[in-house]
Amino acid sequence: MYSEFELIARYLAPTSAADAAGVELGVGDDCALLVPTPGMRLAMSVDTSVADVHFPADAPAAAVGHRALAVSLSDLAAMGASARWCLMSLTLPTADEAWVADFAAGFHALCKASGVTLAGGDVTRGELAVGVTVIGEVPEGQALTRRGARPGEVVAVTGALGGGAGGLARWQAGRRDRDDPLLRRYLTPEPRLAAGMALRELASAAIDVSDGLLADLGHLCAASGVGVALSPEALPLAEGLAAALGDSGARRAALSGGDDYELLVTLPAECLAPACERLAADGLALTAIGRVTDTPGITGVAEKGVAGWQHFSGDAS
Repeated sequence: MYSEFELIARYLAPTSAADAAGVELGVGDDCALLVPTPGMRLAMSVDTSVADVHFPADAPAAAVGHRALAVSLSDLAAMGASARWCLMSLTLPTADEAWVADFAAGFHALCKASGVTLAGGDVTRGELAVGVTVIGEVPEGQALTRRGARPGEVVAVTGALGGGAGGLARWQAGRRDRDDPLLRRYLTPEPRLAAGMALRELASAAIDVSDGLLADLGHLCAASGVGVALSPEALPLAEGLAAALGDSGARRAALSGGDDYELLVTLPAECLAPACERLAADGLALTAIGRVTDTPGITGVAEKGVAGWQHFSGDAS
């Protein structure tokens, strides 16, 4: 059986020297030494994914690896940052080499696709969980935050909503077809890094949709001191969502389901068309779903009690 050091060396180190850009010293020492780009600000975020809380314990190991990194990269996307490095801590109940190999394959594949170097980490024994710290860069003065929304601006969202909740419902119903678009959205979400960078000179505020549209929109409103008049009929629904959950279930999933990892942004009305054009060049839609108001709160939805996932209540509330 492999030790934790052997697992790290065999599966969790950068896969080639080319992957280690900006890493002066990486896996194998007490700390990583990183070389930031002059004139850039570092953007850092950390997320922990716990089995049967954030992902099914019996999910494919490659999907667990991909998903654990994707949810952290989504935070960089929301700031308009490029992704550079990550640190990962993996807690395993047993040193299952086959599982770790598949997990690492999913993790490394997203590292490569996103331009991220795994610069260090840790492996330990315990209940299955993955902690990922991501480090990115954004030009000075260009970071997107939650604080810049202004009354009269447009509220827009990338991609489509409700796919994460729809995919979870599919999984819980016993569906295991990885070609199912809803299952793909849940198991292997795509962090919108390119979209975040494309929007940083156009958007006034941004947040990623991780806990549900209403919950995350509420966070943005609170940070900016504004409200939003939402147009729920304009919400872009994930492929197959209405067929899977029905019209009312699809609408609820889009509003409060979470796990979509799309970008929710505000921007001046005159910036909407150029923003749509920039994202369309990469095959991604940007849909206007409301307006920023000067009255606190979110109007336009009748649903109550759908504020999103709350970790310490154990359910959406």
